[in-house]
Amino acid sequence: MGLLEELKSLGVDVDGGIKRLNGKQSLYERMMFKFLDMMKKSVVSPDFSSNDYTEVMEVAHTLKGAAGNLSITPLYEGYGQIVDLLRGQKPEEARKVLEDMLPKQKEILECIEKYAEA
Repeated sequence: MGLLEELKSLGVDVDGGIKRLNGKQSLYERMMFKFLDMMKKSVVSPDFSSNDYTEVMEVAHTLKGAAGNLSITPLYEGYGQIVDLLRGQKPEEARKVLEDMLPKQKEILECIEKYAEA
């Protein structure tokens, strides 16, 4: 099983992502590796302050956009919920969504990393 097949098994809409890139599968794979690098630098931790979560919201919004562009549906939807909840002044609910999403995020990133090293 290759990268794209594994990503599909993790809920990533690989076909939709490739379609967004005019059918260029190799470009999609390269963009996945860039996404991995971005995710290593842009971490949203569930221990953010309930009083000041502006930065968390900005990072989550950026990650939502990047995940959406690549059709990484589980992360796109999760970060979308987090952004909406933070905008709605519901940081504890946002924290719960993040905590629930992090295991899936870890799986997806480990999958990409496995193929980035190959």
